[in-house]
Amino acid sequence: MKENNIVEEKSFEFSVRIVNLYKHLTTTKQEYVMSKQLLRSGTSIGANICEAQQAQSSMDFLSKMSIALKEAYEPDYWIRLLHKTEYLNNDEYKSIITDCRAITKLLVTIVKSTKENNK
Repeated sequence: MKENNIVEEKSFEFSVRIVNLYKHLTTTKQEYVMSKQLLRSGTSIGANICEAQQAQSSMDFLSKMSIALKEAYEPDYWIRLLHKTEYLNNDEYKSIITDCRAITKLLVTIVKSTKENNK
């Protein structure tokens, strides 16, 4: 990871939280279907951001970051669903959804500014 790459750092930390939440949901709550979807979608954000760091061009970077942004909306859905179905309490929900949405906002900003710079 490059030093001071905020979106990469935040997405990695989010992935760690998602993995830990997955472990909690499967061992404590015995929930396997939604938690697996959350695990896949929540960790793919950071993987796509990492891949974007090795982009071959600014258009390649934009493409990878756009994929990461698209991927960031899916865990938001699963987190909300897990909350509404009472697998996550209010405090757990608020904490993790805040992180998810912060990463989404960063990605929106990066994608928009990259598009502007490519004009």
